[in-house]
Amino acid sequence: MELQQQRRKVPRSLVCGFMLFGLGLISLFTGHVASDLEWYSQRLVKRSFFYSRLEGRRREGIDIWKSKYSNLFYGCSERGRNFPSAICERASNGYLLIATSGGLNQQRTGITDAVVVARILNATLVVPELDHRSYWKDDSDFVNIFDIDRFISYLAKDVTIVKRVPNKVMRSMEKPPYTMRVPRKSPPEYYLDQVLPILLRRRVVQLTKFDYRLASNLDEELQKLRCRVNYHALRFTKPIQEIGKRLVTKMRKMAKRYIAVHLRFEPDMLAFSGCYFGGGEKERFELGEIRKRWETLPDLSPDGERERGKCPLTPHEVGLMLRALGFANNTYLYVASGEIYGGEETLRPLRELFPNFYTKEMLAVEDLKPFLPFSSRLAAIDYIACDESDVFVTNNNGNMAKILAGRRRYAGHKRTIRPNAKKLSALFMARDQMGWDTFSKKVKASQRGFMGEPDEVRPGRGDFHEYPSCICERPFTDDENSKGEDRLSARIPVNFKEKVHSKYVGENQGDKSLQRLKRSMGEEPISLRENEDDEIFPTDGKSGGSS
Repeated sequence: MELQQQRRKVPRSLVCGFMLFGLGLISLFTGHVASDLEWYSQRLVKRSFFYSRLEGRRREGIDIWKSKYSNLFYGCSERGRNFPSAICERASNGYLLIATSGGLNQQRTGITDAVVVARILNATLVVPELDHRSYWKDDSDFVNIFDIDRFISYLAKDVTIVKRVPNKVMRSMEKPPYTMRVPRKSPPEYYLDQVLPILLRRRVVQLTKFDYRLASNLDEELQKLRCRVNYHALRFTKPIQEIGKRLVTKMRKMAKRYIAVHLRFEPDMLAFSGCYFGGGEKERFELGEIRKRWETLPDLSPDGERERGKCPLTPHEVGLMLRALGFANNTYLYVASGEIYGGEETLRPLRELFPNFYTKEMLAVEDLKPFLPFSSRLAAIDYIACDESDVFVTNNNGNMAKILAGRRRYAGHKRTIRPNAKKLSALFMARDQMGWDTFSKKVKASQRGFMGEPDEVRPGRGDFHEYPSCICERPFTDDENSKGEDRLSARIPVNFKEKVHSKYVGENQGDKSLQRLKRSMGEEPISLRENEDDEIFPTDGKSGGSS
């Protein structure tokens, strides 16, 4: 009894005080947690692309014409504040001559890297010499394809470029320019150790067969210089630009949007691949004869190359892939190619799948006549039409495919479709054993990761020209009234970019905090490849039949 009486004597005010204090703590704690959870949940939906494939993504599907996330990325290649200005011609370490190699786009990689190498060596770059001896036998010079004055002036703050070695320097040289070829993918250290001493001693050095002679992974400022060269300084001459723009205008007048397909089904490409395309002994003999032009090519197994995904698709297979992905029969196609092996007979199945089929020859017969003797200038015209397309479809991993894929990523990840030849080849071989709906579903599944989405290559992987690192992600801002990511991104100044720490687009602190939160909740971060089988490709109209 006495104990009970003592308990009753505890003041109610004290009890209420303890209770209110406890409730206050709980409210404070839960308020912070709720606030943090709300903030992180918003970041999960609105923040970096790498964690945007949420549960609703399964039902949402992929737009075959445009990446939903294209407006969230942009090219960022401005010179850093601490990047020194170019060394003047007199103070440079000498003159660097460059002899490029291959077709137009292969030479473009050499020109781009030549500027960076000149910067590494503190050399004066002489406008690169184009290849006149390759398979294409095009005697065009730099000035016939590219705007030489823009090239020199745009890069003036980065590298001193001249059109030729001054006569005074050439007359003072005791020996002709030293000629050498550097190994492929050489790092900057190689140029400093092996090329610079010779340049200082001889004053003029020529690097031959200059294509892919510089490593992919470089210092951030050098990578941005690469982007300034490739995406800004290298502009085609006015005549090439004008005809290219006329082609694009004609395509736009016929259709609001169009696909550009780089078939790359020319005899030299097929011979080089070592693949077999069903043409019997005639094909084996003809391609075998062309293949003899490359003495160093190894003997390859056509079946083995196809299983490895090294064979380009036939025009018919390209058409089947596009229809299976959901592009309708009335879609407009611009086909970029040279001489198609097999001619019209080879192209007929693609024309039947896509009757709105056009080439530069069909759109500009008279305008093309001055360009016909020059394969590189014709390739430049195709380049413009492909670059301006809504969707670009490659058919191999060649130089034009790589260069254009990189440019389109730099321009905001414009839709670029690269056939997953390794998986598709097996599907095409089994095509008659399944219905169209099954075939279409399997093609869509095979193409996941090959549609030009920003997340397709992990940071630090891929060739620089195809996967440039000078791409930044636009930051999100909180906006309760936002009606979508496109509208939100449009409000953010283009010059406001966040630091990109990785080879491609890396994780930011918000993403890392999100992962820590999810781990503390006993849940793993969302995987980019999670639940892929449920992903849907919406069709663009009716695919129709089995064609």
